[in-house]
Amino acid sequence: MLTSIVGTNWGDEGKGRMVDLLSEKYDIVVRYQGGNNAGHTVINEKGKFVMNLMPSGICRENTVNILGPGIVIDLEHLYGEVRKLSEKGVAVTPQHLKISDRSTICMPYHKLMDCLEEDRLLDKKFGSTRRGISPVYADKYMKKALRMGDLLHMECLEERLEALVEWKNLTVEKGYGHEPIETEEMLTWLQTYGEFFIPFICDTTEYLENAIAEGKSVMFEAQLGALRDIDFGIYPYTSASTTLASYAPIGAGVPFAKLDESIGIMKAYSSCVGEGPFTCELFGDEAEELRAAGGEYGAATGRPRRVGGFDVVASRYGTKMQGCTYVALTKLDVLSYMDKIPVCVAYEVDGHRVETFPSGIEELNNAKPIYEYMPGFQCDISNCRTVDDLPKEALEYIRYIEKVIECPIKYVSVGAERDAYITMF
Repeated sequence: MLTSIVGTNWGDEGKGRMVDLLSEKYDIVVRYQGGNNAGHTVINEKGKFVMNLMPSGICRENTVNILGPGIVIDLEHLYGEVRKLSEKGVAVTPQHLKISDRSTICMPYHKLMDCLEEDRLLDKKFGSTRRGISPVYADKYMKKALRMGDLLHMECLEERLEALVEWKNLTVEKGYGHEPIETEEMLTWLQTYGEFFIPFICDTTEYLENAIAEGKSVMFEAQLGALRDIDFGIYPYTSASTTLASYAPIGAGVPFAKLDESIGIMKAYSSCVGEGPFTCELFGDEAEELRAAGGEYGAATGRPRRVGGFDVVASRYGTKMQGCTYVALTKLDVLSYMDKIPVCVAYEVDGHRVETFPSGIEELNNAKPIYEYMPGFQCDISNCRTVDDLPKEALEYIRYIEKVIECPIKYVSVGAERDAYITMF
């Protein structure tokens, strides 16, 4: 079984929680795109873990975890994640974690350039996490990046790095007026954090090809959501990578493989970190209550998330873009305090009711939410474990979402703990 776990909205849908839950049934978990610019939160018997680069299956002893060639890796950050996991009793070994030799290295100068550009843009900034993601992907496609496999040939690295730094300083020093990057400093950084990972680096394409041939099950874990996709998201307020399920085999290093299913992760309401259009956004006390109830702060940045009611237009679009076989609905329990549940059923654009997600940024910037309300269930559902345990209003809300997104909901999470969920069918 080859399964993708993907976000249907702006990211932060609860993918880490669902990967941790479902990974028990899988032999291998692969991260296939993005870097340390978003976080997946996992809560289990060993504690609470926030993983930015590490696949969320790392907490399961019998699961092999892979960072695929579509990933960009900040070595220093990944090293920090390994240390934090080890401190809580999660062993990270070359048998447990495998890193593609084709993965791209996110260098300190990529982070520097990210910060310099965001500072230059001032109030026109894109809401970058300042972790170097866009600059490193730009360098990858300009064929001016280092890859993990280069760490296996340290003796050749200095000459390549010197040429890259010289090129980078044309922008950093002459463009931004910043002090120049030093080759020696970059080489020391690579040696300090890169040498640790040398035993983990391998041809993960060959490993996965053999595993698939042997009938092993593979889960492909995405970062962010459909609306942050570089091609089909709210461009330019997107990530720099492809966040869609269809990219999973490519980013994982097995472009010849075909997915068996795509599981879309979707919140029972809406949340968004960063800049860009967010049509369903709520404000004032209504937003503060929802943010507090859901603990809506970015796992990677700590930034307060913008929040809103469930967005029918965006969610239906995201479900389609991800080719969802079915959906896992998260954080339904958060809505327990509401006497009526807000749902953004359509947009108003230039005086017209719109029910399809706009592709242009101008239309999205001008869109206004059209809200309707559903009855709340106003009781604690965190102990519900079967469909019959749910109050009538909660079940009606789930069935309503299924209908409007045109996709069945298979799982509903009612709490952060590993066992706090309901299987609907």
